This record gives sequence, structure tokens and C-alpha cells, in this order.
Amino acid sequence: MQKSLFNRIAVGAMAAACGASGSPNASTTDGTSSSSDSGAPVDAGGNDGGPAESSTPAGLQAIGHIVVIVLENWSFDSLYAEFAGAEGLTGAMAAPPQIDPATGQAYATLPQTESHIPAGLPNAPFALDPYLGVSQDTSIDLTTKFYEEQQQIHGGKMDLFVGVSAAKGLTMGYFHTADLPLAGEAKNYTLCDRFFHGVFGGSFQNHIFLISAAVAQFPNAPASLRAVLDSNGVPVKNDAGALQDGPVTPDGFVVGTLYSVNSPHPAGVPAANLVPDQTMPTLGDSLSAKGVDWAWYAGGWNDALSGTDAGDLFQYHHQPFVYFANYADGTPGRAAHLKDETDFIAAAKAGTLPPVSFVKPAGIDNEHPNYTNVLSGESHTEELISAVRNGPNWPDTVVIVTYDENGGFWDHVSPPSADRWGPGTRIPTLVISPLAKRGFVDHTVYDTTSITALIEHRWGLAALGTRDAAAADLTNALAP
Repeated sequence: MQKSLFNRIAVGAMAAACGASGSPNASTTDGTSSSSDSGAPVDAGGNDGGPAESSTPAGLQAIGHIVVIVLENWSFDSLYAEFAGAEGLTGAMAAPPQIDPATGQAYATLPQTESHIPAGLPNAPFALDPYLGVSQDTSIDLTTKFYEEQQQIHGGKMDLFVGVSAAKGLTMGYFHTADLPLAGEAKNYTLCDRFFHGVFGGSFQNHIFLISAAVAQFPNAPASLRAVLDSNGVPVKNDAGALQDGPVTPDGFVVGTLYSVNSPHPAGVPAANLVPDQTMPTLGDSLSAKGVDWAWYAGGWNDALSGTDAGDLFQYHHQPFVYFANYADGTPGRAAHLKDETDFIAAAKAGTLPPVSFVKPAGIDNEHPNYTNVLSGESHTEELISAVRNGPNWPDTVVIVTYDENGGFWDHVSPPSADRWGPGTRIPTLVISPLAKRGFVDHTVYDTTSITALIEHRWGLAALGTRDAAAADLTNALAP
């Protein structure tokens, strides 16, 4: 029964992809037309982060700085289900129950593998807070894999998150939104409630997609890293019973965690398993070619380069530019643009931020389930926002707080169809700025490349790929 159900999942997913328009912002989730303007690449000036030329699209002219803070692994429903005015708990509670793939029938109660949560909870979304607080780590990580998330989405039914997860019932949990430090920012500025992560599965491919609108390639990857699929695109088991859902697709694209041939990467990884330098263009390349300064600021970067961790829980696969030839060891690009998070805080306070800043907190501060917690991550993010808000660059800065992916948590809103890569499940994204609409819930359909597109449109950069070329660019979150 399980195999036949998964085969139907694969066939349904392929049919949806073949029938998609290719534009992730073609329609809203209720089938109505999106009101957002995606904007076309234009020849905008303002290379020093100052006022843009008149050709910059309306709503973007006042932006001098964009700061993108990338957090980890929560779906929209798991954090913002209770946010007033958003597509949240009412819809979630009316969603179909989770299905047991072994039987094809609804679970009687939620199965549990998370030690904090009791067995026997109803087959429905449930509040985590009686069992697990925002200051606590989960005892188990959730499944965040490329093929598995497509199975979980189940052609838009969203009913196999429990059945296709090591964390089982934990996937249906949500925190009370009022307990989140960042909920105050969302209330005061703009919360996007139709924002979907770019690529099915985990962190690595979504970080790469943010900066390149593409997926990394490993054409000579060892066979041991390659997924083995049946005729429906579903991973199959080997003779020993292990599922062959490796991080490299049969045609050589990287859709799971692997490390770069460049430093830093974990010690002991076989050289043959390290991803070769990528050469497709990135946002960094485009900005530099336009004369626009930028930086990727990573928490724990300096420690990682020195071969220490110092309690940072540094995540090597969260550093996308490390994988590219232009930012390889010893290159001028690396020296100029890859920096420590402490440099961001100093620049924010001094008013010397580059026009574009990406900020990736260290593992201890990124909200990832199982090795850190939501409260620590959001408190740290508030410190980053405050450094900008209290600094000289604040009047023309747009701060975007987003998540790399849903972390395996369920969401009731089915994602739009675009291409073989995604989009994946809905995630929270906040737009915090004196230029943002205040107290606004933005229902425009976005994905990860909407951030990419915003940067491209503001500084007159050509689109990197088809997804960012079609994406709504967050203009609707900005005040007219």
C-alpha cells in the first residue's frame, strides 16, 4: 500500500509540474490573480546605495540598503498560525487529516517520536506550548529532504507530513504566536503569509537558490551520493533495505547537504564527496559588476576559518558563496565579501552597511529545531534588527527576515507549482523598515527568489534564472 500511494504522489506531482505556468506568483492560493507587480529588470543606478535613478520601479526608489536575515526551519503555521489577519489557524483546523501511507487511511491519533509530546493527540494541528516551550530544543530533528517533501505535499493535499517524517506527530505542532519576540515586529510592519521556500527539501539547496536562482551541480558525484529512483521518481531501497534518497539527483544536481571543496568544511569528509566549485552567476557577481557593494555575514565565520567553533554550532552548508569559484579560498572576492556577523553589527552601528547585506546567524542563534531553540534565535535576531534600527542607515533600509525552509513542519496552504525544484512549503517572512507598510499582512504569492528579484530590480540587475525573472519582488510590502 505504501509503495502504491507514493507512486500516486509522484505521478500527481509530475502532472502538477507539467501543468504549471512556470511563474510562482501566477495566482494566489485561493485561485485569484495575484495583485503584486513582479517588475522587470531595469537599468537603475544608486551604486553607492544612495537614491536610485528615475528608472527604478516605483516603491523601490527610496531604498538605499537591503538586509536579509536568514533563519532556519519553521513553517508559517508552526509560528504564525495565530497571527491576526493572516491565513492561519482557522484554515489549518479545517484542513484534511494526516494520512498513514501504510494504509491510505487517516491516523486515529498522531503517532509520536518526540519525547516531549505525549501519544494519543488528535489527528490535527496542536499547540506545542503545554509540552515544549519556545526556549526548549526538540529531542528529534524533522525530515527535510528533497524527495520526501514532495511526498509530504502530496500534490497539494498536504496530508503526508506525519507519515513521511522521522518526527511523526511533531510536524503538526505550532507555538502560540504571542510568545514569539519577532511577532511584535510582524505586527508593527509587514508579515507575508503567502511566502514559500524556493526548493523542496533542506537548507543547502535553499541557500544556493537564494543567491543564484539555481541548484548546485556535482556531475561527477560518487554513486554512493546519488539517489536511485523508480519510474515515478520515488527513491527506492537497496538490497539492505536502505532508502536511496541521496543528496545528488541522478542527473547530477545537489539537493541535500554536502560540503564545499573550499574551506571551511568539516574535517574528515572524503575529498571525493566535496562539491566542486560552482560557476553559475550569483547575486554577488551581478552586484559587483554593477559596482554595488555587498557582503555575506556569517555568525562564527572567523572561528570556523581558524578551525574552532567556540560554541557557535557553525553550519558549513549554510554558507552558499563558499561553494562558488569566485569566492574560493584565497580569492579577492572572498576577502572582500565574506565576513563575520560581528562585522555586520559594527557596520550597522557605524552607519557603514553595504547596500546589500545577507546575515546568517550561527547555529546557536538560527532557530533550528533539535540543536537550538526559537527564543534564542529570535532574541538574537532582535539584536541584529536593533543594531540597524538604532544606526544611521535605518531611514533607507529594508530588513527582510525569512527562513530557509519549513524544517519539516506542516503547513495547510499548498504551494504553487513552478518547476522541478519547487517551491516548497510556506514559511514566515517579515519586511521591517520605515519604508514598509505598517500593520500589514501581505497576501501576495512569493518565494525565496522574490528576495533575489527585489535586489535585482532595485539595482538594475538582470535576472539570474527563470524563477526570479517571474517572481513578485516584495514591492507590495512597501508603502506607496
